[in-house]
Amino acid sequence: MATGSTIHTFTVQLADVDRGVYDDFTLRVARHPSETDSYMVTRLLAYCLEYEEGIAFSEGVSSTDEPAVLVRDLTGTLTAWIEVGAPDAARLHHGSKLADRVVVYTHRDPAKVAAAWSGKKIHQAEAIVLRSFDPGFIDGAVAGLERRNTITLSATEGQLYLELNGMTLSSAIHDQGIE
Repeated sequence: MATGSTIHTFTVQLADVDRGVYDDFTLRVARHPSETDSYMVTRLLAYCLEYEEGIAFSEGVSSTDEPAVLVRDLTGTLTAWIEVGAPDAARLHHGSKLADRVVVYTHRDPAKVAAAWSGKKIHQAEAIVLRSFDPGFIDGAVAGLERRNTITLSATEGQLYLELNGMTLSSAIHDQGIE
């Protein structure tokens, strides 16, 4: 954990009907001083929506060789490279060469994020998925954020339902390719 990081605790109830993943877990998320609340919430949602055995947060902004979230199999092999925000094309190219699957979750305008990658060399760009949420969804979640949080997260038929500390929000999960 970086010096000066703010620790947020999340008690999560996850029901991802689309993937058949159901679990309850607690996460301690360190928010680095240079990280926005919107980025942290998006990173948390990426973790939950990609949740599987071997998933972990990386060292965060202090780690330049790893994505925000990653998945390793039992042998330690990197199987999923999960970026958050608006990573540059070089990071996606690097991640796509290392992992079988690359996903980007963004709290920004996905058209602008994808436009920055246009014409750039990205290994297996056609397989990379860019995920985003309805405008205002992340901001709504940020408004309900506390240091200790209780979350119920349900995903079904491409729709996300989030209850955060008694506040209820919903959004479509928008998936698009990058090419």
